[in-house]
Amino acid sequence: MVRYFLLFLALSCFAQEATEEPTQSQETLDEEVPLPPAESSEASDLDIEGFDETDAEKHEFQADVSRVMDIFIHSLYTHKDIFLRETISNGSDALDKIRYLAITDDTVLGDKKDLELFIEYDKEARTVSVTDTGIGMTKDDLIKHLGTIAKSGTTQFVEALSAGTDINLIGQFGVGFYSNFLVAEQIIVTSKHNDDSQHIWMSRAGNTFSVIEDPRGNTLGRGTRVTIKLKQDALDFVDEEILRKTVRKYSEFVQYPIYLRVKKDVSKEVEDEDSQDEEKSKIVREKVWQWERVNENKPIWLREDVSDEEYSSFYKSLTKDSKDPMSWIHFTAEGEVEFRALLYIPKTSSSDLFRNYYSQAAPIKLYVKRVMITEDFQELVPRYLSFIRGVVDSDDLPLNVARENIQHTKILKLLNTKITRKILQELQEMADEGADEDGFNEYIEFFKEFGKHIKLGLMEDGKNKARLSKLLRFYSTYNLNELTSLDDYIGRMKEGQEDIFFIAGDDKVKLDQSPLIQKLKKRGYEVLILDDPIDEYAVNSLHEYEKMHLQNVGIDEWSLPEENEEDARKKEKKLKKYYYVLTDWLRGLIPNKVNTVTISSKLDDEPSIVTTGDSGQSANMERISKHQAFGKKDQSAYEPMKKIWELNPAHPMVKKMNEWANLLPNDMELRDLAAMMYDISLIQSGFFVSDPRDFYQKVQWMIAQDIGIDPKAPYKEPDVEVEMPQDEDVESLDE
Repeated sequence: MVRYFLLFLALSCFAQEATEEPTQSQETLDEEVPLPPAESSEASDLDIEGFDETDAEKHEFQADVSRVMDIFIHSLYTHKDIFLRETISNGSDALDKIRYLAITDDTVLGDKKDLELFIEYDKEARTVSVTDTGIGMTKDDLIKHLGTIAKSGTTQFVEALSAGTDINLIGQFGVGFYSNFLVAEQIIVTSKHNDDSQHIWMSRAGNTFSVIEDPRGNTLGRGTRVTIKLKQDALDFVDEEILRKTVRKYSEFVQYPIYLRVKKDVSKEVEDEDSQDEEKSKIVREKVWQWERVNENKPIWLREDVSDEEYSSFYKSLTKDSKDPMSWIHFTAEGEVEFRALLYIPKTSSSDLFRNYYSQAAPIKLYVKRVMITEDFQELVPRYLSFIRGVVDSDDLPLNVARENIQHTKILKLLNTKITRKILQELQEMADEGADEDGFNEYIEFFKEFGKHIKLGLMEDGKNKARLSKLLRFYSTYNLNELTSLDDYIGRMKEGQEDIFFIAGDDKVKLDQSPLIQKLKKRGYEVLILDDPIDEYAVNSLHEYEKMHLQNVGIDEWSLPEENEEDARKKEKKLKKYYYVLTDWLRGLIPNKVNTVTISSKLDDEPSIVTTGDSGQSANMERISKHQAFGKKDQSAYEPMKKIWELNPAHPMVKKMNEWANLLPNDMELRDLAAMMYDISLIQSGFFVSDPRDFYQKVQWMIAQDIGIDPKAPYKEPDVEVEMPQDEDVESLDE
């Protein structure tokens, strides 16, 4: 155990040294950082003295390599700059390997103790070179690693491309090196491993590659240099500023120093032979090659002492949002998978957040060992959290040869689980804080912007349903202007109440006035007001909360809580028997519209309401279904379900209809009036009238009767003579 602890301690110390911020000034860097040996000279990598390619060993690429190279060579991908990211990432991996070996044997570093990467370009030769001081490759390594790909990696890569996978994720398939052929006409790899002499690997992207011992001897000391001769359509990359921007875009946070060879103007004192002064010297400016570090910024997510201003500034640079974030989550996860994350919650949602909901990815940048892999990886958080912004950095994701597709790895699933729970924990903490001393409630503001996401999560994420349900907020009859939680609702429940009552629709004021809830309100029961189209879907997926049943008052199968349940049941039984003739008569009047006509105890001052059974749709759901069906060409997809007509046995109109049913059951006018009563109740309960024209004609008939006009009287034109005005009358008419 002691041995392992010392090994771990040594590794930690070594890693800390490798990631430390540079302490010397830029001027000192320019003077003290040495050039990579030999290849850094003005001589072209493609014109090596003593090198004769005919003397090199010829090897054929494995069939799968040729297949992958062909894709790159003939592709039209726009992300050509990823070749530099992949080459730097490979160099970083090589530095990791030599650093690990040095923990137990520091002699492996030899004279090359600095672990660094160097990038340079040559416009005349059309080349870009990347050199690392890593572990290097032997001759066998060059043949094996650059001429072969694990078959599984190739197959997955090709399948992913055919399925539309972003080329930006190329590194995950173990084919990152071959992305150089996006821009390369020719590639030369020079490498020196401690166990072998220096060798050169060369390919012009045909079916073969060559390997030869370097005639220059050991110029690298240790490490690998990749030189790319660019195609004519990729000459943008022999530009200092483009190389700098590309490195900062993808590799700004690589833990090893990355130096770019640049030309700078410097002042120099030289002898002035023409000067008449005693000091025969003058200052001249000239351009010289110097090394500039391009990844000096330590990742903000690796720091602990970050100010609020720095968090906000990083958010704005990351998202291009002009506003400060609402909140942020900065954490380190340990255990089965280790990673660091800095996540932000914006203040406002984007206008197109739900336009492509099922194909939209959260704009979270994924880094692996400080190398950016992608800017919008879909699997880091579930869809319903797609409003989250930020970065995730892991050393554990498998992006090398012969590993599984990153989209399906166990590590990625662990990342998703940990990040999701951390976000929900942060939201719960925000909710628990409540309002500040000025009355501002940050969580309520969040919910007004992103509440739909929480409700979608309730339907999509069964594992986190309990956490998400605590984040729900609704209006209620307790206060139509303030959102309330389910916990707050339970805290205000009446003694003996077992159900959480709710009503759903599109207008909270109308819902508060609904006849479905008036008796509940009068008896002191609070009713949640669900006025968002998604609310009822979300609550229906929840079913219960804290062992309390969530009861939709627009559904038949519920009853008012009574002090004496036994007496209530006896009374209901007597009333149903008393009104049996009426309910049977009414059911016969509209058999295609109702399943049941029954006596109800839910009503206060309304004669009747219309509800549906447990298997039916509430008025709100039926309205949504109808709109969805009518949005399609085939409107026959919508068909309203039969309803339940509930009567108030105490209402005078119901008593009057009972007389009709018993004394005049065949009177057609009374039958029409009773049927119209159903349509009126249907509208009052929030449903659509199935036949608006028929309903309109019945109302017209009733109005005519009321004002003493025979509805059946024939229509005829009025018998009047129209006289044209005389000339002398025109002026008076105008007046």
